Amino acid sequence: MKTDQPLTLLGGLTPAQFMQRHWHKKPLLVRQAIPGFAPPVLRTQLLALAGQEGVESRLIQHQETGWTLRHGPFARRAVPTLQTPRWTLLVQGVDLHDDAVHALMQQFRFVPEARLDDLMISYATDGGGVGPHFDSYDVFLLQAHGKRRWRIGRQKNLHLQEGVPLKILTDFVPEQEYVLEPGDMLYLPPRWAHDGIAEGECMTYSIGFRSPERDEMARELLLRLTDEDEEDDGKHPVIYRDPEQEAVSQPGAIPAALQEFAREALQRALAQPLALERALGEYMTEPKPNVWFEPGEPGGMMEAVALDRRTRMMYDAKHIFINGESYRASGKDAALMRRLADARALAPADLAKASDEALELLASWCEAGWAHAR
Repeated sequence: MKTDQPLTLLGGLTPAQFMQRHWHKKPLLVRQAIPGFAPPVLRTQLLALAGQEGVESRLIQHQETGWTLRHGPFARRAVPTLQTPRWTLLVQGVDLHDDAVHALMQQFRFVPEARLDDLMISYATDGGGVGPHFDSYDVFLLQAHGKRRWRIGRQKNLHLQEGVPLKILTDFVPEQEYVLEPGDMLYLPPRWAHDGIAEGECMTYSIGFRSPERDEMARELLLRLTDEDEEDDGKHPVIYRDPEQEAVSQPGAIPAALQEFAREALQRALAQPLALERALGEYMTEPKPNVWFEPGEPGGMMEAVALDRRTRMMYDAKHIFINGESYRASGKDAALMRRLADARALAPADLAKASDEALELLASWCEAGWAHAR
């Protein structure tokens, strides 16, 4: 994607200008970001998705007795009638299940793939919403159908209401208010409080971004780093030994030698060449738990290839990463695989330059369902 080309999606800003002026800094309202936008997923299709196993969905209602939250899958009869006001159906990761929604998300790839998360669809009847709240990540709110009134503000008091199944702010102080119609879009940086209320039946597409927590990332990387130690092949593990341990009168005290053993274990894991880079790439491309792939037919013709919409593929200077696996790559084949990660497809002219090893690898990905031959 060209970063110096003005985009209607960004209100005439170039991706470079948007990232410099707004990303993580301040909101942006774009009227008709996608002129004449027609939602690729209709209400009936969304309700059908919410009834499937493996699709994350939530049903939120705001009644006189308070807020209620239920998790799917939902049978159609379990969803309130369309005439019932103030309920919202949230369906997460719709891009994993619909090619048109996945294609819509590609318009936001001026942000690194490692940060792009998923597209959630929020369907609401009149007065529906999820209450004033804030997110820890950036989000684009694209109005797909009907109208939604948004109130936003730089919230200082982040205390949440107690006894509520949702993370709703106790004292929301809005500063600006907008009514979004189909094709309009509102970008919000992390921690900008917002409250969206449906005015009649409405549907909003939320394009969200990954913001890994430091502690969570540390745990995941350390788990992967421990698998990198070539000396420990599982058959001859390096275990703690203490032949010089003396008798103790304070058995509850952890021995200093054991602490040093633990410190050396972590240092050794981090010292493995490119171990951290491999662990990070594998972690960032690991499919979500509810994602699975349908195996392709082995031995098919491959004139061109395209990644499956559920596949996550990235790269660094030394590796190619795909769906939690890593490959060392260099030379022309590395350039080819980087092109695939960036464009998510390779044309016949691209494949004509591939080595036999690269073609074999691509064929194995097609058999696994990670990519599809054309």
